[in-house]
Amino acid sequence: MRLALITKPDNRKSLILVLLVLSIAINYVDRTSLSIAAPSVSTELLLSPTQMGVLLSSFFWSYASFMILAGWLADSYGVRWVLGIGFLVWSLATLATSFATSFGMLLGFRLMLGMGESAAFPSYSKVIASEFPSHLRGFPNALIDAGSKIGPGLGMLVGGFLLAAHGWRMLFFILGVSSLAWLVLWFKWSPRNETPRSKNYERGPGILEILGKRDALGTFIGNGCMSYAANFLLTWLPSYLIDKRHLSLNMTAIWSAVPFVVAAATSLAAGYLSDRWITGGITPTRVRKGIAIVGLLGMTLMLPLVMVENLRVAIALLLGVYIANGLYSSNYWAITQTLAGPYAAGKWTGLQNTSNSVAGLIAPLVTGIIVSKTGSYFLAFLSCAVLAVIGAASYAFIVGPIVPVAWNRSNIGASAERFDPISLSEATPTIRGEVGDGKSEGSSG
Repeated sequence: MRLALITKPDNRKSLILVLLVLSIAINYVDRTSLSIAAPSVSTELLLSPTQMGVLLSSFFWSYASFMILAGWLADSYGVRWVLGIGFLVWSLATLATSFATSFGMLLGFRLMLGMGESAAFPSYSKVIASEFPSHLRGFPNALIDAGSKIGPGLGMLVGGFLLAAHGWRMLFFILGVSSLAWLVLWFKWSPRNETPRSKNYERGPGILEILGKRDALGTFIGNGCMSYAANFLLTWLPSYLIDKRHLSLNMTAIWSAVPFVVAAATSLAAGYLSDRWITGGITPTRVRKGIAIVGLLGMTLMLPLVMVENLRVAIALLLGVYIANGLYSSNYWAITQTLAGPYAAGKWTGLQNTSNSVAGLIAPLVTGIIVSKTGSYFLAFLSCAVLAVIGAASYAFIVGPIVPVAWNRSNIGASAERFDPISLSEATPTIRGEVGDGKSEGSSG
């Protein structure tokens, strides 16, 4: 596979990519730390289960609320400062949590955490859309996705040891302080060649123009459906394994962590192969949409998973679900980045991640209602399977060919052409709505 832009000819891009992967792993460690510490925190601060539920979900309130703004900032001001400041905010929120003495303080720090972390994915998309050509975006996105899956695993493992040895306050203190070291490396190696703001520079397409694109609606629906299922598993799988499969705490920990490793490995392999196939001449529409659709349809294994009695078969189906999740997550951001182009990648990602966050907020709440009303997880798993089919249909029938969308050219100033000559030159012959309306790929969707 040609990974020329990732390896020998440009070590700067390799370093930037490594920093992005590290940042998303830290991101997920910090956001899951309260889940690990919840029993100890609730005992010391005398918090009710309802209060703890509010704290665990409150992250998504600010995360979703600030996502669109974060995307606009990434497109308008560049990722060097947007991601750097966002990272600083969420690290300080983690550190400050170690000093919390009440429910109100914890709630404020969780909201602060979500606000800071909202800068992450729009910045990642902006960097990848600007630094890597479209045929080499699968593997960088897969690396970041792998980091998002390794992060929770590390959080469970390292966080558990720190919690047992030093207590929950020292856990948050160590996580917050150690996270700040990343900022030193970021400001040393982060992208510096972003177009400066000037009177000749326009900000690219606006949010309303993006919302008016059918492709955007398709990615929002498809990604939201997957996010619902993924967050259901993230929040309720341990309870399901204990309550219905009667696993011990140790076995639950293992089978809650192993699937993340499986998904990360699958994502890396699928990202690598997708870039190789596209470099070899297969269209991005066939490769990236095909892999995303197969991944979403594979998530329907959640239905037989909840129906089978045999534990080994259920575990095998669970691994199959996470393999499907890895397939999907290896390419969905590459789809968005190619459609949006470097001028809209931040805003489009912010909008798309807002739909993800809303789904992530709804999934655990709806599941709790289902389980409490029915005493069963069947309808919870069934709803995830149905949504996975809807998500696959969205990518198949709403999202069009995976070629750059034709934005209103008046929104892209002349100076913007200097921003990313590689991406711009490769997009020009196939921009949908202009040269041939992208029909060279139209039959492959």
